[in-house]
Amino acid sequence: MSGRDLYCRVKQVYEGRVQGVGFRYRVSTIAKRLPVTGYVRNLPDGSVEVIAEGIKEDIEDLLDQIRTGMGSAITRECEEVQVATDEFTGFSIRM
Repeated sequence: MSGRDLYCRVKQVYEGRVQGVGFRYRVSTIAKRLPVTGYVRNLPDGSVEVIAEGIKEDIEDLLDQIRTGMGSAITRECEEVQVATDEFTGFSIRM
């Protein structure tokens, strides 16, 4: 199995007190320290969506750090593993 086989995309949606509290900024800060690409954005229903692409272990590290740093604000997480598109060049905050 090559490293490319471990490359994936994850869509993670967080619910709870995740808007208006700096959640997107903190996610972006964590992501930029890791070799992952993608974005974080607020959704109209009050949740926050993270799309991340990278090596599976790095994405798991990202999600673990989000839980560790902001777990008290999160009441529910929904994760969906998707096919990586390689469309991102970095990690950003989207409006």
